[in-house]
Amino acid sequence: MQELDFEVWDVFTDAPFAGNPLAIVTGADGLSTAQMQTMAREFNLSETIFLMAPRDPDHTARARIFFPTGEIPFAGHPTVGAALMLAEKSNLNHVTLEEEAGLVPVEINGGIARFQAPVVPFSHDVTVDPSLAAKALDIAASDIGPHTIGVHQGGPRFLYVPVKTRDALRRARPIEPHWSELMQAGGVDSAYLYTPNFDARMFSPTAGIPEDPATGSASALLASQLLDNGAIADGENHLELTQGEDMGRISRISLTVTAQGGAIKSVHVAGRAIKISNGSIRVPTC
Repeated sequence: MQELDFEVWDVFTDAPFAGNPLAIVTGADGLSTAQMQTMAREFNLSETIFLMAPRDPDHTARARIFFPTGEIPFAGHPTVGAALMLAEKSNLNHVTLEEEAGLVPVEINGGIARFQAPVVPFSHDVTVDPSLAAKALDIAASDIGPHTIGVHQGGPRFLYVPVKTRDALRRARPIEPHWSELMQAGGVDSAYLYTPNFDARMFSPTAGIPEDPATGSASALLASQLLDNGAIADGENHLELTQGEDMGRISRISLTVTAQGGAIKSVHVAGRAIKISNGSIRVPTC
């Protein structure tokens, strides 16, 4: 019976049993897509990352990332967690991951991993009715704003719903059949909610994630949403995001957006992580 080693790290936190838990499977070179998907479903975390030998020996590792229900080309908390694990094992201060969306360079400094998003995020010309969003999230239409709802992409794709208060954010929850109507209207399977103070929640029940404690990729794509709403100035913009508080798994995500001439030039996401457990997992025969 073949087995592979794994570790579980809590990401975007330095406190155990907070942040977003991540399964990291090493030595995954011989696995098929079906085997990876089966193992990710077994872990049943928001994401599992599989590490393999890099295609280019100048890079640190090749990585594939899976939800319980499918693969994602790039994700933030797997990038941070895997980079910090690799850095710890080999005493590295720089890690380059070959993810499906492209190369992701990660700098390690003082226990913080800081990566540049592999794709500069961009907006889609999609109009979503705020009243539908309100029904889908079980909040009032007057709770939405002051920004407009938007759809943005940079590898993955998310619907962004601004809410005016922390109380409205706390009350939000996906409600059917309006939720499915909202996802269809946005052409997405996930919604990221945020307040003017950058408290956030992310719902993705159709992807097997009822709520995500920390979403690095959605944090990176938030840059495009903020740019469209006039909240990003030329130069470096530094933001501190809080997510997962309503789940009892508070997460801290640092976001740096560099803009020039009214356009995004680069997006960096940073955070900490802590190892929680390790073991071995049986390789499925599928």
